[in-house]
Amino acid sequence: MHASYPALSDLRQKAQKRIPKFVWEYLDSATGDERTKARNRAKLDEFLFWPSILHGEITCSSEASLFGSDFRLPIGIAPIGMSGLIWPQAEQLLAQASKRLGIPYCLSTVATQTPEDMASHLGDHAWFQMYPPHDTDIRKDMLNRAKASGFSTLVLTVDVPVASRRERQVRSGLTTPPRLSPRLLAQIIARPAWALGIARHGMPRMRLVDEYSENLTGLNSTAHAGYLLRTSPDWSYLDWLRDHWEGPLVVKGVLRPEDAPRLEKAGVDALWISNHAGRQFDAAPATIEALPAIRAQTDLPLILDSGIETGLDIMRARALGADFVMMGRGFHYALAALGAKGPDHLFDILFQDIQANMGQIGAQNLSDLPSCLKT
Repeated sequence: MHASYPALSDLRQKAQKRIPKFVWEYLDSATGDERTKARNRAKLDEFLFWPSILHGEITCSSEASLFGSDFRLPIGIAPIGMSGLIWPQAEQLLAQASKRLGIPYCLSTVATQTPEDMASHLGDHAWFQMYPPHDTDIRKDMLNRAKASGFSTLVLTVDVPVASRRERQVRSGLTTPPRLSPRLLAQIIARPAWALGIARHGMPRMRLVDEYSENLTGLNSTAHAGYLLRTSPDWSYLDWLRDHWEGPLVVKGVLRPEDAPRLEKAGVDALWISNHAGRQFDAAPATIEALPAIRAQTDLPLILDSGIETGLDIMRARALGADFVMMGRGFHYALAALGAKGPDHLFDILFQDIQANMGQIGAQNLSDLPSCLKT
């Protein structure tokens, strides 16, 4: 497969040919003029390493630890809402891949599967991303269901207080939930593998949210029922979650350095530096440029996403202070391109890329990377 798909860019190109245009626009787009999405990539490219010479034969290790577990690579599969729209049964397939690979998989509240649907597919590193419900009873029930289904880490997303506009997605004709207009049907017919999978498993919907949101109305075309259920959390909400969740608690959507000490004091176990891959706000800093200042403010584990595409990007994140990296779009490109084999192949691409690049700069371990940065 490396001969045909040696890089994520090859998988992305293949994925675009296998899914309908409106689905592609949902997966690949950001909000506004997509400047934050572009900034994520541009800022990553600004961080360089010094190549090393005369270091002799070395063995490179990309192993990392998080929450007491060791990983072959410091990477996991980030959540994407309506994942099953991108590829049929995406949530189960990605969870199964994460189990094989021994990496974290994070399920979104607005996935097309419930926590119970996922229970038999989960490995040892199952995370549940929570869009914060306003109603306390729903909140308690959701936590209990996630825990009972085998999710050990809770991720509170705090950077989506309102629906973003996502203009490119709107132009595609996609609504939430999807309505099959003649325009969309024509796109579906042109993608038979995707269409057959959807026909076999049914049109995807947000099953967990639907169970809590019967008879709710008042949404625009890019919002969904989850917005009617959830609230914009405050510090007391975070305190409540800390009291009611026994496992690791991660706050996702951190960009301001001054928030880190207070989150640490609140009992959070890790901070997830994210700008939602540019999908929420088009004037946010790139996560990689926010990382060093946040690292200086806390000793908590730092997780980073948004813009990560290569093993070299993972190295950049580690060199600047991240403990772990999550990738959402990339694993979905891989799944759409190659089906169930895609995520494993992408993992191997990333592993080989890191091995090659660490050898080029003479880094034996990830802890060597900061000293190899060009400053």
